Amino acid sequence: MNAALARRGRPQPAMVSLDEDWQDEEGFRAEHLPDWRPNPEQLYGRSELRDILRQALEQLPDGYSPVFVLRDIEGLSINETASALGLSVPTVKTRLLRARLQLREALSKRFGQRSSPAGLWPET
Repeated sequence: MNAALARRGRPQPAMVSLDEDWQDEEGFRAEHLPDWRPNPEQLYGRSELRDILRQALEQLPDGYSPVFVLRDIEGLSINETASALGLSVPTVKTRLLRARLQLREALSKRFGQRSSPAGLWPET
């Protein structure tokens, strides 16, 4: 999986500098922009959610997690995922569906919600 991610590469984010001395024609200064950085509570929540997802991914059967990560987190297409992992397209589609269903089940249990959409499976 790491080799596939390395081959894909990651685009570098564009750097934007907001100079405090900058002022537009209407007198708006850059120093008046609100701070959009997440606060510590938001950062902790994201970190905790990331850990929960990581734990759920680790519980998936072999072969499901790399397919899910490449397709749904990294955004590769089905064909790109199949090529990166050396699998057939139908195998990627099957593993992706099964990974999504198992993750939904695990995360639903974690957050105390019903795992199946209403009416699809009988309640137990």
